[in-house]
Amino acid sequence: MDIEGSVALVTGANRGLGKEFVSQLLARGARKVYAAARDVSTITTPDVVPVELDLLDAETVERAARQAGDVTLLVNNAGIATGQNLVRGDLARIRREMETHFFGTLGVTRAFADVLGRNGGGAVVNVLSALSWFSWDGATSYSAAKAAEWSLTAGTRVELAGQGTQVLGLHLGAADTDMMAGYEGPLLKTSDIVRAALDGLAGGAAEVLVDEWSRTTKAGLAEDPAEFYAKVAATFAADPAGAAS
Repeated sequence: MDIEGSVALVTGANRGLGKEFVSQLLARGARKVYAAARDVSTITTPDVVPVELDLLDAETVERAARQAGDVTLLVNNAGIATGQNLVRGDLARIRREMETHFFGTLGVTRAFADVLGRNGGGAVVNVLSALSWFSWDGATSYSAAKAAEWSLTAGTRVELAGQGTQVLGLHLGAADTDMMAGYEGPLLKTSDIVRAALDGLAGGAAEVLVDEWSRTTKAGLAEDPAEFYAKVAATFAADPAGAAS
């Protein structure tokens, strides 16, 4: 994916990683950046095109795809964290988390797939998580939703390959964003995360693992689950702050 001269649309572009994606895309020479959010009045980055887009409102998604018909790069960044567990958590909030991360991301991808195809293929970046591969007590709903989005990323990569669309999954541990407010462990800088994502995109990568936490949890998929979770529990018991670094 050649970022210079590209036309990008970033969801959740009003803060955190989304805002950083917008800034770095402009710095790397993107010709136009559509900054999408539910409330366009919260878009503060200059030199962008604000776009109303709510992942759970199909009408706004379809309208955004019509408005941004020149897009060559789609960044599916918008997401939520409800802090729910699957067994005893609030089911409505669990459903909202899955609707946002899986069906919301799918809806935006479906809306822009033909746009990307008409414009030469382009690329899709899905912002995932180390928790795509690991469940954490207190947020098992988020892990399930991100695992589903990881599978969605693989599926859309297969389906869109024929039209030349690169689909990249971005995995990271705890980041310095509003979503992680109150977290006392080390936090990744949003600038480092986005830089790694765009470097991977430019290099043709299908997946970017930003930090050691992402690499460790993915490697854990090949281990016996009981042994892997026991190892993680021991790591946190020894160094709660450093385990996610």
